[in-house]
Amino acid sequence: MKKLIFPLLFLFTMVRAMAQDAVSYQMPPKAMADLLLAKPTPAVSVDSKAEWMLLSERNAYPSVAELAAPEVRIAGLRINPLNYSLSRQTFVNNVTLRNIKTGKTYPILGLPAPLFANGISWSPDEHKIAIIQVNQHTVDLYVINVLSHKAMKVNKTPLNTVLGNGIVWADNSTLFYRVASKPVGMMPQRPLTPKGPTVQENLGKAAPSATFEDLIKTPYDEQLFEFFGTSQLVQNKNGIETKIGKPAIYNTTVLSPDKKYMMVRKVKKPFSYLVTDRGFPSEVSITDLTGKTVKVLAELPSTEGTPSGYDNAQDVPRDFGWREDEPATITWAHPLDSGLIKKKVDFHDAFYALSAPFNGEAKELFKTQYRLRNVSWGNNTFAMVNEGMRSKQVNRTERFDPSTGKLEVLYDRSQNDSYNNPGIPVRARNKYGRDVIITIDNGTKLLMNNTTGASAKGDMPFLAKFDLANKTNEIIWRCKEGEYESVSDVIDPDKLVVLTRRETQTEVPNYYIRDIAANTAKQITSFANPYPQLIGVSKEKIHYKRADGIDLTGDLYLPKGYDKAKDGPLPVLIWAYPREYENASDAAQTRGSQYRFTLIGGGSPVFFVTQGYAVLDNAEMPIVAKEGQKPNDSFVEQLQLNAEAAINKLAEMGVGDRNRIAVGGHSYGAFMTVNLLAHTNLFKAGLAESGAYNRTLTPFGFQNEDRTYWQDPKLYYDMSPFSFADKIKTPLLMTHGDMDDNSGTFPINSERLFAAIKGLGGTVRFVYLPFEAHGYRGRENLLHKLWEQYTWMEKYVKNADPVKSANAITK
Repeated sequence: MKKLIFPLLFLFTMVRAMAQDAVSYQMPPKAMADLLLAKPTPAVSVDSKAEWMLLSERNAYPSVAELAAPEVRIAGLRINPLNYSLSRQTFVNNVTLRNIKTGKTYPILGLPAPLFANGISWSPDEHKIAIIQVNQHTVDLYVINVLSHKAMKVNKTPLNTVLGNGIVWADNSTLFYRVASKPVGMMPQRPLTPKGPTVQENLGKAAPSATFEDLIKTPYDEQLFEFFGTSQLVQNKNGIETKIGKPAIYNTTVLSPDKKYMMVRKVKKPFSYLVTDRGFPSEVSITDLTGKTVKVLAELPSTEGTPSGYDNAQDVPRDFGWREDEPATITWAHPLDSGLIKKKVDFHDAFYALSAPFNGEAKELFKTQYRLRNVSWGNNTFAMVNEGMRSKQVNRTERFDPSTGKLEVLYDRSQNDSYNNPGIPVRARNKYGRDVIITIDNGTKLLMNNTTGASAKGDMPFLAKFDLANKTNEIIWRCKEGEYESVSDVIDPDKLVVLTRRETQTEVPNYYIRDIAANTAKQITSFANPYPQLIGVSKEKIHYKRADGIDLTGDLYLPKGYDKAKDGPLPVLIWAYPREYENASDAAQTRGSQYRFTLIGGGSPVFFVTQGYAVLDNAEMPIVAKEGQKPNDSFVEQLQLNAEAAINKLAEMGVGDRNRIAVGGHSYGAFMTVNLLAHTNLFKAGLAESGAYNRTLTPFGFQNEDRTYWQDPKLYYDMSPFSFADKIKTPLLMTHGDMDDNSGTFPINSERLFAAIKGLGGTVRFVYLPFEAHGYRGRENLLHKLWEQYTWMEKYVKNADPVKSANAITK
């Protein structure tokens, strides 16, 4: 497929090549369409003093025509070739300012119309707000004056935001950002004929890689990436732009805390045909603010050579960053095991630091027994270190004292153990304007914010004090039972004044200023319910067990006015996404809250509750490791156990007709769906969106499976529903975006599975959504998808022949 895509040519080609049943866009029932098209409530950004609030509004979904705009697809990126920005962005379409104390809302004068904005950031004194405007042919930077409610365009040269915008406030009148180094009209033109074939080779070096989309494939693609990736770093002080250094392919530009240096990562050639731009060779260096190189920290190779396995790493420095509590100290990690996690060593990573003027030897700060994940800075005696192993699903959190070098374990936790998650340390700006972890009670405790607050009663967010001496977490505030309220920001950690977001099943999320000590709350937004169609719909978190005793949950929605005594069992849609667990206790934990307000996105199954269906959303589908095995060693067997348990529970409750049940899911949920249809007779129909159905197309691992195809070909065969296409006789509706950008879910998965089921005489329909990526966004496409799914469900589930299904029989 050509990289520069024009809509008419593409649509004509697609219809000829793929569509036997080319239909025009259809509309679902009005209640479903109205839910989809409801305008979202605004996003909220509040200053640190809770004086001003920025309200950002956006439209629900772009049109397919907007998705069909020309784009260049290279190096894992999707680029708008007209303006040096990424395509397929989500934009803010209106912004207003509200004074929280007076409640008065102000329009902002001086912003362009129509507004297509993103990248919002407050200045250090919070009297200004930077905002990016994406025009048809340029990207511009505006600054809003909070007190005057006026905006002004500040850039002289169009921005280049292809590899990130690089926008940072140095002080209240100085911004750094990246601009285009050449007019976009100078884009290289594709030659009519190539100079020769495209050739790749490998000379004996292992280069396992994930199956990325939109990679560089030709020398012409290389030219395009260099053209669109190259930018000029500039400083804008009081409206005057000054160039910093020379144009380069900037991957990262980060200002030091003292504003005297820049940590820069520049992409270098040769560009890879196997990994995305983030994995290309690069140089990491420190420069001064004229662009002069002060210190080259590393020359990094392509990530093509990274060993397969989720905890393995390249044997090179990684994770460069500034120490946020010092003027100019750069830090990084380096493996001590040659990057191989299974190598028997006492420590797997070391962490280093080098301070300005960067001409001495790096200092080793500490070593970790697992793979180092991140370091969060606080002050000269406190930092928090996180390490772990994805393959074993373990996390370790430690306290590091930079003054003594002491590393002390605070807690070990399974990464899937939500009940014992103490939360995230609260941060505040230090003297350098950087967000750092704060300590309270004379440095003896951390203030911890857990915005989930998982518990056996469901999610109940909390604020807690973590005692650094005895390593206990004392909850000082928790949301009430029967509602859901989480802390969005801590305004005053000493007085415990916080910004919260509160909602119930019937009340849309709104924001409050809460004084925890005084037990008072002031509502600062009054957003209205955008979904009147759902008023009267019931929602319940149901609990049930599967045959081997593992506890499961799901969110059950029942139609408005439903009475099981009068109306009897309903047709059902079960929607799920499987997840792997190392132990049964983690798998059995309750997730989510029945007291949250239901927000409807284009991928939600809740639309069907308006059409007389019971909907079991978020039906837990845990895949649990048995003793001496990995989770996926019994993947299909456990899928069936999960599905049978859900069906039995709904039937026992009297709300679900076990002979009229469909199953569906997106991505790995689609993979689950087709496996269930291939191996059981539990369902009347399946809805599969953008799945991967042949695991041999992801041979170096998938999800949390890090064994390769060559290490266990039987596992890959057995987990691939494509291998059992001859067993799929249950009606299956498949949808896929024809421009899926997700690693692993190439559209060929759906193409080949459809062809296989069709060739074997199954009942299947395949809907190719034009211009859609992995998540569907086009308004017309989403409406049509709902129509397709509604029509399929009405025919094969609600109005299916009343014949008993062989409910628990494996094929």
